[in-house]
Amino acid sequence: MEDEGKIFIGGLSFETTEDGVAEAFCKYGTIEKVDVIRDKETGRSRGFGFVKYDNVEDAKDAMEAMNGKQLDGRCIRVDAAGKSARRGGGGAGGCPRGGRFSHSRGRGGQERSYEGFAENIVV
Repeated sequence: MEDEGKIFIGGLSFETTEDGVAEAFCKYGTIEKVDVIRDKETGRSRGFGFVKYDNVEDAKDAMEAMNGKQLDGRCIRVDAAGKSARRGGGGAGGCPRGGRFSHSRGRGGQERSYEGFAENIVV
């Protein structure tokens, strides 16, 4: 792993908190730190975060066990943090793949349509 013991969690619900992530991931080992990334202006979750474990093996166990699982009603994607090219193209485990949805942005009222999962979008 590029950042020893640190994992990326994508697809989080906007309501998921650090405590919720810690509760879901603590069964795999001692957690050093949990960060749910938030918008600087609104404070709202951006839908992804990181968990840093004391032990690299615990992080690997958590990645294998939690990738594709449900957390707060959302199918999450768990991967090594700092991976230069994020995997694209669908979910993992029992999560549905693909799909279409529209996303309206507040800036300029532009509406964009995307195919696939939200974690494949770079905004």
